[in-house]
Amino acid sequence: MAVAAGSLGAMMALLDISITNSALPVIQGSIGASGTEGTWVATSYLVAEIVIIPLSAWLERMLGLRTFLLLAASLFVAFSMVCGTATSLSTMIIGRVGQGFTGGALIPTAMTIIATRLPPAQQPIGNAMFGVTAILGPVLGPLIGGWLTENLSWHYAFFINLPIGLSLITMLTIGLPHRELHLEEFLNADWLGIIGLALSLGGLTIVLEEGQREQWFESATIIRLTLMALVGLALLLAGQIYAKRPVIKLRLLLDRQFGAVVIMGVMLGMMLYGTAYVIPQFLAAIAHYNALQAGQVVVLSGIPSLLMMPFTPLMMRKMEIRFAVMLGLVIMLVSCWLDTGLSANATGEEFAASQLLRGVGTVFSFMFLNQAAIASVPMHEAGDAAGLFNAARNLGGSLALAGIAVVQDQRLWMHSRRMEESLRANSEVVQNYMHGMGSPTIALQNLVGTIQRDALVMTYNDIFWMLGVGIILISPLVLFLRPLPNRQAMAMH
Repeated sequence: MAVAAGSLGAMMALLDISITNSALPVIQGSIGASGTEGTWVATSYLVAEIVIIPLSAWLERMLGLRTFLLLAASLFVAFSMVCGTATSLSTMIIGRVGQGFTGGALIPTAMTIIATRLPPAQQPIGNAMFGVTAILGPVLGPLIGGWLTENLSWHYAFFINLPIGLSLITMLTIGLPHRELHLEEFLNADWLGIIGLALSLGGLTIVLEEGQREQWFESATIIRLTLMALVGLALLLAGQIYAKRPVIKLRLLLDRQFGAVVIMGVMLGMMLYGTAYVIPQFLAAIAHYNALQAGQVVVLSGIPSLLMMPFTPLMMRKMEIRFAVMLGLVIMLVSCWLDTGLSANATGEEFAASQLLRGVGTVFSFMFLNQAAIASVPMHEAGDAAGLFNAARNLGGSLALAGIAVVQDQRLWMHSRRMEESLRANSEVVQNYMHGMGSPTIALQNLVGTIQRDALVMTYNDIFWMLGVGIILISPLVLFLRPLPNRQAMAMH
């Protein structure tokens, strides 16, 4: 029951990263926010979540796992109600930051429960449950958010957390034993590391999210945030040297297997969150899909997770990890390649095969890397390893969203200029087109619209091509993975 509760909590937290994406235009209108201000509805959650995830191991040691999770789940539901009843941008952002801080705590602790509460023989089953939630959360978000917005109201994208949260609190109360508080952890904490972690990850995430919109280092705000992130990094490194027990053990990254797992986790985050963002944008701009229709296409990648879930524990016992992860990466590479040939006539059907393949590849890669992350370290450091791995995946999502914004801006301009340069005003083809439209004004508007549409399609093809190159670059890291321990070795471990 504890494992089921951990997986449910992680699903709820991961779902809320993307559940507002489909409803964002409606939410902006309801709370009186501009397009730029509205992006903070999503960004504020992600920033808070990325900061809290690595701190979860320390908070768990101080409060005890059960108390910590009950507190996080209760506050998450409360902040969800704040978001659902918000009538202004400031109230919404306060609620989303609170959701991020409390929801982020529910993600790595799910892995900790699996590592510490299950016998070694059952850990593959627990990891399969967690892996499915981690994969399904981001892809189900746009679908559920779109359905609730279209059929009920955007408020229910937040109110849905009330029954889920109450179920979670009940399961945690029954499934986990109480442990006394260790408040001395608060007094002896690595405060240099805690402050540094908040400043560095918070500053870096905001820079990545807002950099393109603010013209990067032409903005004084981006410069200040970058300096804040650098100061935070310095404090975090100082904590690694001077603290008796650093709040986050960066030395774990020196282990060749765990370091490779974290880097591949960043790339998985880029694939997971990047495609969940790009595909709805393409379908809305090119195929004119609404939020619900786009969400239905995105959720296709979650179908293999559900179908393969019963078999993943057996696969983790029988398949060699390097073969499984490489197979997953190759399948994801093929899925990216299929999406590099999109045209202006593409619809959701064009993404069906690539989304299903992407789902299969993610299952193979993520399930085994998730298991390797906690098998790479001693059991008493499982919480720190889980925090680092999950933070890496979410950081990959931030990198993907920032990179997509930059690529869209630059490649759209480049493709547009190249097509314009190829069209000569005195060309017979251009002249015939202009005359055929009747009005020169209408003809020019149509020509400009066609150029912009085709340039946008080429830009999306470039994005999928770049994701494929990223997969190729991290593939050699598979060689650093060690075989997963067998049952006896796991028990000794």
